[in-house]
Amino acid sequence: MDGSDPHSSQSQKTVSNMDFLGPDLTELILARLPIPSVIQASAVCKLWNSIINSNSFKTRASDSRRPPWFFLCGQNKSFLSRNQAFAFDPESDSWIKLPMITLLSKDSLAASNGFFFSTCPGKFSFKPGFNGLWRQTSTPIFSRSSSLIGAYIVPHCSKPARFVVVGGIKSVDALADVVGCLAVEIYNPHHDSWELCSPLPEIFRPGNSSKLLCSALFRGKFYVLSICSSFIASFDLEKRFWSNVQTLRPPGTLFSYLISCQDMLVLAGLCSINGDLEFNLWRIDEKTLEFSEIGIMPPVLLSMFIDSDDNLKFTSLKCMGSGNFIYVFKEERPWDCPVCVCEFSKSGKCIWRRVPSLPEARNEFEEVISFCSNVSILDILGSGSD
Repeated sequence: MDGSDPHSSQSQKTVSNMDFLGPDLTELILARLPIPSVIQASAVCKLWNSIINSNSFKTRASDSRRPPWFFLCGQNKSFLSRNQAFAFDPESDSWIKLPMITLLSKDSLAASNGFFFSTCPGKFSFKPGFNGLWRQTSTPIFSRSSSLIGAYIVPHCSKPARFVVVGGIKSVDALADVVGCLAVEIYNPHHDSWELCSPLPEIFRPGNSSKLLCSALFRGKFYVLSICSSFIASFDLEKRFWSNVQTLRPPGTLFSYLISCQDMLVLAGLCSINGDLEFNLWRIDEKTLEFSEIGIMPPVLLSMFIDSDDNLKFTSLKCMGSGNFIYVFKEERPWDCPVCVCEFSKSGKCIWRRVPSLPEARNEFEEVISFCSNVSILDILGSGSD
């Protein structure tokens, strides 16, 4: 025996066979791979590395529509070295462990439409894309954190996206506690300026943060829903006014989340129907707020959220989504409990499955932050020249 590695020989043979395709066809094939596979492919040989780092590949790969990633970030505010962050890529059906410095700090984190946000009293920072540089804005009018945040593009405007910041907690003075907790501000990156708008309706005051409220950007409006009380209102981002407050609670709903996905508004919530628990999805008519059921989580998946002592403790069950995906998990201990995902097929059918377990042991955290965000191949490879 010559002692050669058969797997290495097979790999070289595969690369050799791919060489006959020519660089253009090889680039086309590589550009269709999930992002984690692209990273692995860049280490296979010099030719593939050169192709993947070329401007033409970055342009081709960034044009392909990739599903948003689901992020779980654990914060230990006493020992930052124990912070950990993971992202789930539904295209490759795998978790990716992220560098600590990429996202985590002592601040509250959020994401919307490809932007990441870091907030704390008196400070607001953002960065475009996963590996962009953090940029601190001018001081917001009201000091707060744990706000609802959305990034949106002004129609027929070439200027950068604007950010709407709604509600929040942890203000630094009594006046801000009274007024700022309902404040609505819009940030314009082009002018580095904040605009104060009509405040969040008074009925949302008891739960004015991202802990008790959820939000959804949909067709020029920023929707706010109270997770437990089911109050809902929308803010018109062009005309700068709030709609009347209504109640959005399908029969039997215990709590619910509002999500913008696949060009529709979706309400996801836990229901008690004739004494049985169900996790339902409804499509919401944006004009009338009427709802129609579009999916139910299979009982075998819902049963995985039952604690080992057979007590039904769903108080920390959380739901979020983007694109064609809706994730359901336990915010209290997402590291130890399952994560389930519903994918909407092209025909509109709901396909439920359990997400693979996280890849390694996790630390103890004081807070877990979760969100969905688009990730471009340029976020990983950079956008520099050849």
